[in-house]
Amino acid sequence: MPISLAAQTFPTKPIRFLVGFAPGGSTDIVARLLAQRMTESMGQQVVVENRPGAGSNIAAEALAKAPPDGYTILACTTGLFAIQPFLYKKLPYDPEKDLLPVTQTGSLPYIIVVHPSLPVKGVRDFVALAKRRPGELNYASSGIGTGSHLSAEYFRHAAAIDLVHVPYKGTGQAMGDLLGGQVVLMFDQPVSSLPHVKVGKLKVLGISSGKRFPTLPEIPTVAEQGLSGFEAISWSGVCAPGRTPADIVGKLNAELVKALKAPDISERLLRDGIEPIGNTPEEFRAHTRREREKWGKVVRDANVKVE
Repeated sequence: MPISLAAQTFPTKPIRFLVGFAPGGSTDIVARLLAQRMTESMGQQVVVENRPGAGSNIAAEALAKAPPDGYTILACTTGLFAIQPFLYKKLPYDPEKDLLPVTQTGSLPYIIVVHPSLPVKGVRDFVALAKRRPGELNYASSGIGTGSHLSAEYFRHAAAIDLVHVPYKGTGQAMGDLLGGQVVLMFDQPVSSLPHVKVGKLKVLGISSGKRFPTLPEIPTVAEQGLSGFEAISWSGVCAPGRTPADIVGKLNAELVKALKAPDISERLLRDGIEPIGNTPEEFRAHTRREREKWGKVVRDANVKVE
C-alpha cells in the first residue's frame, strides 16, 4: 500500500491525547509517559488533555467527533470497549465504529486484599469462610460497573459464594473503609494497595492475572488457588477516531510500541503493576472483541445496571 503524503509528513502540528480520567490514576500516568516520549521522538508536542466523567464516555465522545486525521488520540480502556456497552442503554459513541484500536499499552491485574482481622491466608480460606457465612461478608468497589466491581462479581460467580457489594465513589473512599474494617475485601490495583500490605494494614490473598506477575512473583494467582482458568485484568490502550487512514495509524502504532519497549518506560510500568504490551492494531482489535464477550457475560450474570 503506498504511503500517503499526509502520512509521510505526519505530524505537522501538536497531537491531543485525551484521557477520560482525572490526573494521577494509572491510565493518566501511562498516557503522560507515552506523550513525553512521543513528543521527543516525533518533533511535535503530544499534549495530554484530561476529560474525566461517565466512566470515560465523555472523552470517547470527544474522540468520536474529532477529525480522523491522527491529531486526536484517546487512552481507551476495558470499560469503553467491553463494559460500558452492557451497562448503558445508550452510549455517545460506537465502540466498533468510533474507536479505532492503535495498540494495547498495558495489562493491569488486580490483587485481592482483605482486612487483616479476617482469619484467612489465601483464596481457598476465603472461599471456605464465605461458604460458611453466606451473605455475611462484604466487598468494596470503586463504583458500580467499574473493573474492581465486575472482577469481584466474576470471582463471586466462579467461587459460587454469596457476598454483599458496597460501592464507593472512587478507590480512595473504598480503601479508607477497607483499612477501617467496615468492608473486608476489595479487588484493587497493586500500585495503590501494596503500600498498605507492606506495613501490615492489609493482607493480600492472590492476584487476578493468568500467571504470576513478573515484579510480584511471591503473590499466587487466583487460578492456582483452586479457581482454574480465572483471569480478571484491566487493560489500557490507545485509539484513534474511526476512519483514520491506516498509514497514519501505522505511524502512531510504531511510535507507541517503540516507547513501550524503551527500558526506562517498561521498567517503570512493571514497578507500578502494569505489564507493557505494544501489539498491532489488528491484535488489539481482536483482544477488545474477546474481552467484550467475556465482560458482557459478567455484567449480565451480575445483573448490573447504571441509570
